[in-house]
Amino acid sequence: MNIKLETKRLFLRPITKNDAQDFFEMDSNPKVHIFLGNNPVTSIEQSKSKIKGVLQQYKDYGVGRLAMIKKDTGEFVGWSGLKFERELRKEFDYYDLGYRLKETFWGNGYATEAAIASLNYGFRDLNLEEICAAAHVNHIASNTILKKVGMEPSGTFEYDDDLCNWYTLKKNLYKQQNPFL
Repeated sequence: MNIKLETKRLFLRPITKNDAQDFFEMDSNPKVHIFLGNNPVTSIEQSKSKIKGVLQQYKDYGVGRLAMIKKDTGEFVGWSGLKFERELRKEFDYYDLGYRLKETFWGNGYATEAAIASLNYGFRDLNLEEICAAAHVNHIASNTILKKVGMEPSGTFEYDDDLCNWYTLKKNLYKQQNPFL
């Protein structure tokens, strides 16, 4: 996959096998997984497996999560972007907006910045008609980000016995909100 998005402070580029250590640092932190089933990774091999899944997404669907890299330092912040999702909501397939950051980068607006770039890419370059997202009902930060970037609350659903908020955003509404696309 050959894509590179740029924001004011970030580069978003395809994830590579070389990101395994950064994935492990991020996903082995229990705080990162509080609203993700409380199941942090315990080995670098698990992180390599996650990356393998992202690389397969690139091959199968031409889309997948992207590494967030700070422009000024080259640091791996986390990942963001779109994913063709078939597991979370088994009753239908959709394009999912998501993000996950190393704890040290929380609260700096990076997820919002990357989410906006991902939405722009999805609607402008991929010509998607709708992008969806989900967040645990108690994950205040994630729910705030999704609303801030224009996602519309569209009900709730259960996943692994956890209640999640469901969000959607249609292309026509996004274009109304962002006429310079």
